[in-house]
Amino acid sequence: MLNRRHLLLASIAAGVTMPSRTVLAKASQPSTPVNFDVPAGAVDTHTHIHGDPAKFPFFAGRVYTPEPASPEEMAALHKALHIQRVVIVTPSVYGPDNSATLFGIKARGNDARGVAVIDDKTTESELDALGQAGIRGIRINLATSGVSDPNIGRTRLQNAIERMKSRGWHIQVYADMPVVAATKDLIAAAPMPIVFDHFGGAQADLGLEQPGFSDLLELVKSGKAYVKISGAYRASKLAPDYPDAAPLARALIAANSDRIIWGSDWPHPNSSSGKPATELTPLYQIDDGRLLNQLPVWAPDAAIRKKILVDNPVKLYGF
Repeated sequence: MLNRRHLLLASIAAGVTMPSRTVLAKASQPSTPVNFDVPAGAVDTHTHIHGDPAKFPFFAGRVYTPEPASPEEMAALHKALHIQRVVIVTPSVYGPDNSATLFGIKARGNDARGVAVIDDKTTESELDALGQAGIRGIRINLATSGVSDPNIGRTRLQNAIERMKSRGWHIQVYADMPVVAATKDLIAAAPMPIVFDHFGGAQADLGLEQPGFSDLLELVKSGKAYVKISGAYRASKLAPDYPDAAPLARALIAANSDRIIWGSDWPHPNSSSGKPATELTPLYQIDDGRLLNQLPVWAPDAAIRKKILVDNPVKLYGF
């Protein structure tokens, strides 16, 4: 684990601003024990690795700078949660550089898969190498990047579908409800699965009738889209149990439990603090044990939970 002095030196080299009074917190670890039987082979489908900035420099165009989060810390998290497998997603702070994600996959071995970020400069041979290293999809981020124009989202999704249609990978989308509504015809016609992050961008306080949510339910019901019931604290402000997210989760599960997967969103980066992009932004301190304990509230049936935690992600990510 990097100490404060080493990280300061590395951060200076990587163009990261660290205020003199910054005290680095470790990425959160569960403080609440899991209160249900987690099925064998369970998968956390949404995590990130934030490596040593000297080895894994941040993308110059990022909108925030997170604190570090190592594969060792991630392993401790999943041991506490009784979760065997993990999907590591390249966060926006690295742009199209997937090195930190590959580092995390390698550390976890065959129990890890990944989702990459690519751009127009990414070659087919590079995609081949990513696939060999455990990447199973690409991510389009239309939220953290500040781009929420449905027309832009539509164009980017069209381009991604064209690029991925012969490869057999899925496309993961981080967006809001208007983008879901504006792209539903593309998703319905896509030859690969489309996976929506974090409740598809639905906001719990807007309820089941919010514009776009019925479109998301329709795509899930038809089998054309997966949804990660992940990062409940991004959909709800009612910490620590986020009770107003429960109706969203239940509606998605009821629409098609074969298309729902779970993720922690560890280490819980804060991409909307309003701080300058190069200034270090503390990670959210989320109790992932308590967060995972909401799953039986959303899905009381153990067989349905096994689908969400094991069967669906094993199929989607090729474990």
